[in-house]
Amino acid sequence: MNIKYWLGLYAVLIRSSVRSRMQYKLNFMLGTVLAAIIQIAEFLMIAIVLNKFGAVKGWSLHEVGYLFAVMTLSKTLYRTFASDVHHLETYLTTGDLDQLLTRPVPILMGLMSQNIRLMPGELLQGGTILIWTIHGLMDSGQITWVVLPYTLLAIVTGAIILFSIGLATAAVGFWITRINELQTLTEDAAQTAVRYPLVLYPSWLRSILLIVIPVGFVNYVPSLFILRGEYGSWLLYGTALLAGICLALSLKLWKFGLTRYQSTGS
Repeated sequence: MNIKYWLGLYAVLIRSSVRSRMQYKLNFMLGTVLAAIIQIAEFLMIAIVLNKFGAVKGWSLHEVGYLFAVMTLSKTLYRTFASDVHHLETYLTTGDLDQLLTRPVPILMGLMSQNIRLMPGELLQGGTILIWTIHGLMDSGQITWVVLPYTLLAIVTGAIILFSIGLATAAVGFWITRINELQTLTEDAAQTAVRYPLVLYPSWLRSILLIVIPVGFVNYVPSLFILRGEYGSWLLYGTALLAGICLALSLKLWKFGLTRYQSTGS
């Protein structure tokens, strides 16, 4: 079967999951508002500190806001279409993964189509901060409209990198089962760290965030060219290539991990 068939099937599964989510509209709206408030409050804390002390290591408030927004939007894109990849431990410990194994679709597609999360709160917050930062940087003459397609590319490639990290971490669960603590390190803590310029961290930590867990390529590395014109446009295309490599490697690890999976009924 060709890729078009699987994409069409995935779209059908997504629509089914979204319809089930929208049965509780009040809960959905309250969750949206709360998510937006929490995210905005988090950025306001950063903004207050930077507004008082000025630039940090040469990075202005608008530049830090750009890092924050790109990471937020990339994470939102990843978690919208592959939310339950992050919750594989639950499937492993409850035996729910066995149900996906009986379906006539690839197990990863079945997992990704489960419990699709609509995240308009995060999308609104990230988009608002991104518009504000780009407007401020354009007013200062630091950037031009050309940053818009570059930023879109950075968000998409960033989402692929985050998905790859999440998938690789989930695949480790086929060996150790309990992966919540590992996910806290590879996803939550790492993503929080790169909301700030990597120049703030010691060299050993920068190496981890660029090489071991390459979350620095989601927003920091692309921003060096997009916001500052450093190194050249090859930085963006190199990041896109890295995203493809990360995706291919994580898929291989996932497939290998599946061969080691033992059903809860076995």
